[in-house]
Amino acid sequence: MAAQTLITQCCIAGGGPAGMMLGLLLARAGVEVKVLEKHADFLRDFRGDTLHPSTLELMHELGWLDELLALPHSEVQDLRFQFSGHDITVGDFRHLPTHARFLAFMPQWDLLDFLARKAAVYPGFQLLRRTEVTDLVRDVDDQVVGVRARTPEGPLEVRAPLVVAADGRRSPLREQSGLEVQTLGAPMDVLWFGVTRRPDDADPPLGRFERGEFFIIINRGDRWQCGRVIPKGGIAAIQARGLEAFREDFAKRVPFLAGRAAEIRSWDDVKLLTVQVDRLRTWYRPGLLCIGDAAHAMSPVGGVGINLAVQDAVAAANLLAGPLLARRVTTGDLRRVQQRRELPTRLTQRAQVFIQHRVVAPGLRQHAFGDGRLPLSLQWVERIPTLRRLPARLVGLGIRPEHIHTPAAAPLH
Repeated sequence: MAAQTLITQCCIAGGGPAGMMLGLLLARAGVEVKVLEKHADFLRDFRGDTLHPSTLELMHELGWLDELLALPHSEVQDLRFQFSGHDITVGDFRHLPTHARFLAFMPQWDLLDFLARKAAVYPGFQLLRRTEVTDLVRDVDDQVVGVRARTPEGPLEVRAPLVVAADGRRSPLREQSGLEVQTLGAPMDVLWFGVTRRPDDADPPLGRFERGEFFIIINRGDRWQCGRVIPKGGIAAIQARGLEAFREDFAKRVPFLAGRAAEIRSWDDVKLLTVQVDRLRTWYRPGLLCIGDAAHAMSPVGGVGINLAVQDAVAAANLLAGPLLARRVTTGDLRRVQQRRELPTRLTQRAQVFIQHRVVAPGLRQHAFGDGRLPLSLQWVERIPTLRRLPARLVGLGIRPEHIHTPAAAPLH
């Protein structure tokens, strides 16, 4: 079957937070943009759902914060963890200079549906669902000039002066681009599962370290999203012990949910997140820009993944809307996006790697914190409460937070 061909000013591969935010901001500025999303909807469980004050502040700048927060979500004003029965607050968001001084836990599909609705009012925006990008299209000079995709109706080719790869850490476009990846490593993976949340459940610490086991508990409204952090590649050993042992470990370490451990009925209810931390040395080549996880896969430490992806999208829109409207995007324009976002990415990953090796990896050892002693860094945070503002600022705002500078074109209605 002959491929259908579409032409646009900017083609974005991937309808995640980076792709949807960039598509929205470019369309709002008057750019014709097509976002290609391989699924029919955004309903995938156990995706990142932590919206930081930096992202919520962007919603305020767009005038949409109250509308976004009308969607189902939960809010956390401080980061609390438990180490061998010892509760400690490591971050306090109440002091941030933002309109929303908390973390909002919102299902990612609700955020993406919200962005899609907002983008749909601009005439230049089109979201193509069930459209799986498979290949880059290059011209005779090896410049990227579009993508090929599979759809239920047959093959599709989208031509554009700029292709943005926002298709995640397993990005096929990143792989085909030939751009070099620098791997930083991670000592752990995460097993995600869910159990029922009751209206009278108290809000527990976000994470619990207990003698070599680390559980994460996130309020998702009628569900608790739970994660067990395990040593890298350790899933085979856990499965070898059996599902009943997995339930018993959970019940022992999270006792207020012990009666709901039976809701984990099979290993199909437990999803493995293979943690990786990496980044491209160069995020672009002529005609192609990578952002979000396609440019830098983040650790789940700090829950920063969505928020850095959104920050990338805002920076890219700020720097590229003008050149796209003038139809003269250059490699120098793409370079400026990386220059704007590389330092925040590097510093955030450096902090994540530090925490992985100084707190998480030691905490996964069998006798970790068995003597009741906290890591030295946490001892300082416990003794000096004002130190809690620093982690809150680094997590909540990040390094050099972005702001909306793109113009607003007239919507359809």
